[in-house]
Amino acid sequence: MDEMRRFRRAAGAWAAHGGDDGPAAEAARELAVAAGVRKVVLVEGESDLVAVEALARRRGRSLDEEGVAVLPLGGAMSIGRFLAVCGPHGLDVTVAGLCDAGEEHYFRSVLERTGPRPHLTHADMEQLGFYVCVADLEDELIRGLGADTVQEVLDIEGDLRSFRTFQKQPAQRERGVERQLRRFMGTHSGRKAQYARSLVERLDLDRVPRPLDRLLAHVCLRPPHI
Repeated sequence: MDEMRRFRRAAGAWAAHGGDDGPAAEAARELAVAAGVRKVVLVEGESDLVAVEALARRRGRSLDEEGVAVLPLGGAMSIGRFLAVCGPHGLDVTVAGLCDAGEEHYFRSVLERTGPRPHLTHADMEQLGFYVCVADLEDELIRGLGADTVQEVLDIEGDLRSFRTFQKQPAQRERGVERQLRRFMGTHSGRKAQYARSLVERLDLDRVPRPLDRLLAHVCLRPPHI
């Protein structure tokens, strides 16, 4: 949906201005209405956006049609500005999120400062709709599929030979194959997003990584089709 893409850009511009009112805020508010935005999912980057939307499609859902906007932060330190955009003085919509373990403290500190209680446990964050990946989403997907299946995907995508060369680098030789795969996916711009989609397409839907699975369940706006 073109309106949702335009809303993402406008919301990012509004957040870049610190969440203050102005032309960027006005544009984002208008596009939120046009796109029917009811909930926002905050993720760290484009690859997380791709993975969330790809899994939703596999489960027969269109997040755009449900009014669920997935917004990449461009880095966890932007969480405060985006929460201001989505909060009571901004769009006033329900917010959920997904982050890496290494960035959890950024999310927690802002949620504690702006949320209903000052000291949040991991379980408290999940109650609020914020889920944490063990390491990161690539790690979750690699473990969910298994290293052999991920290498099959690399072969299909034409990257297996490059990966074999990468494995021979001195810095990689002592690492396990799962860590090598995770590092390989971050070596070129766009590769994380490419493999986020490809790996999600290969997932057994009964073995979806827990943070991704719970996040999508949290933002379900309608009962699942049985």
